[in-house]
Formats: sequence, structure tokens, C-alpha cells
Amino acid sequence: MTLKQAEKMIAAAQLKSVELNTKMNIAIVDAGANLVAFARMDSAWLGSLDISIKKAKTARFFDMNTGVIGELSQPGGSLYNIEHSNGGLITFPGGIPIKNANDEVIGAIGVSGSSVENDHAVAEAGASV
Repeated sequence: MTLKQAEKMIAAAQLKSVELNTKMNIAIVDAGANLVAFARMDSAWLGSLDISIKKAKTARFFDMNTGVIGELSQPGGSLYNIEHSNGGLITFPGGIPIKNANDEVIGAIGVSGSSVENDHAVAEAGASV
């Protein structure tokens, strides 16, 4: 994951956010779950800053969408209480692993600042770049 790639993903995510008329915090992490790039759109919720970074890290730690982890972490699920591991995970939509042309995970995007549906749509827009 390069800074240039991350910046392109953030730009695409911001365009989708504007299209949805919402303000987002957008985080990109590399394959080691290290923050590569971050953008907080003007007036985006301050509380969502940390959430967006944790969504990106959660998606990379487990190489799956955070919404899927959320489904598996419900009472009785195979990952119940996983959100308490790794210093706190976010297990609702808005985090997506990013893969290269060889289908290898090279990082993840995390988005927060609106409904989980909007968060996921904005994350998808960024990840699709």
C-alpha cells in the first residue's frame, strides 16, 4: 500500500460521501494495519475519527468486511465478544479489506460518520479504486 494509492482511495471515498450528502472520516491502513492516510471531511463527527481507524484495522486483522464480523460476533456466534480483543474492534459495516490484482490483501479502508449503510457505501467506493 503506497501513500499515492491511499490518497486515490480517500479521494474516491470523499466523492461518494459528497454524493450521499454526508461528512466522513476515512482511514487507510497497510498490510500491517498501520495507518497510511487519513482524512476528516469538514464538520465530520469527531467521535467517528477513532471508529474509522478501528474499522480499517479490524478489516485488516481478519481480512473480512467489518459487517461480516459483526454478524459472526452476535450472542451465540462463533466470534461472540471479539470486539473486546486487540485493544477494541469495530464490528459494524464500514471497514473493507483492500486487495491487489493478485487477490492479496494489501491493507484496508475504514469509514465512519453516517449510517452504517452510508459508511459501507463510501468504503466500497474507496476500496474499488
